[in-house]
Amino acid sequence: MGLTRGDWPAGLAAKLAEGCAIPAHPLALTAQRTLDPKRQKALSRYYLDAGAGGLAVGVHTTQFAIRDLGMYEPVLRIAAEAAAERSDSPILVAGAIGKTAQAVAEAKLARALGYHAVLLSLAAWKGASEDEIIAHCEAVAAEMPLFGFYLQPAVGGVRLPVSFWRRFAAMPNVAAIKIAPFNRYATLDVLRGVLEAGAEKRVALYTGNDDHIVADLLTPFRLTHEGRHVTMRIVGGLLGHWSVWTRSAVQIQARCRDAARENHVPTDLLALDAAVTEMNAAVFDVANDFHGVIAGCHEVLRRQGLLEGIWCLDEHEALSPDQAELLTQVAERYPLLTDDGFIRDNLHRWLS
Repeated sequence: MGLTRGDWPAGLAAKLAEGCAIPAHPLALTAQRTLDPKRQKALSRYYLDAGAGGLAVGVHTTQFAIRDLGMYEPVLRIAAEAAAERSDSPILVAGAIGKTAQAVAEAKLARALGYHAVLLSLAAWKGASEDEIIAHCEAVAAEMPLFGFYLQPAVGGVRLPVSFWRRFAAMPNVAAIKIAPFNRYATLDVLRGVLEAGAEKRVALYTGNDDHIVADLLTPFRLTHEGRHVTMRIVGGLLGHWSVWTRSAVQIQARCRDAARENHVPTDLLALDAAVTEMNAAVFDVANDFHGVIAGCHEVLRRQGLLEGIWCLDEHEALSPDQAELLTQVAERYPLLTDDGFIRDNLHRWLS
């Protein structure tokens, strides 16, 4: 029998609904491109001590090729072990990819390791009908609560209309949706679908729009459906960008959540949208169509001492020309949005 939100530890569903910061977990490798368990666990400890509400593991930032190299289970297990060291019940989200057999198998493994939900990638379903994709989602939802995922088509995602999101949000075991199309029209399609499914109070909305993180968290989306006027909110984020400078990200998310509750947005908080986006452009290598995105995250973590190098499973994945200098520049422009001091004070403990 599958896992439902009713099986979650006390308070976990409320934490997800209230909104929190969930970093997309990178992969710590040795120079030989083998798993570095010590630094892998140190990363998890860093994120959780920084105040992250959970961890997303086995996702794009973790590198999909871990599945081909026998690293999927150990990487998920290490994060679960780090979460078990704590008393505040972090939300554990496992990435599930591929066609139905693979995604279901990954969901079963994640459930056995103590994970609470799966972030379901639909990239393998390009060209499939809406009915086929919905059937796939239902099969995985029978195993684990779903964290839906609208991935931008520019990097392999599937275009998903309002009708899809309406049907998806209607599934009882859908817990949340990561909205990451990098497109305001498509972002609204997700919200519209959730509203039309009558699921706006059940399905938590999380931003993955790295080009608009702060604005997503601050915007009151006032929509109308069948005479009902509803204000919807994106309450948190599940982001690769938040795998770096995480303590600052947690603080920004909390400030945005408080501002939304008070229905008052200070100008200085709104101004952070542009600053965070500029930092993201350097980390994600936007100038080179995201070629150096994973290496960019690794480089920040290497400079802080959390990683020994920026090695990726694919030896061709590396920083783009001038990307290192861009990372230096944005860190110097926005020092209050980094967390070097926090890491320096705690690194020895996380590596112990």
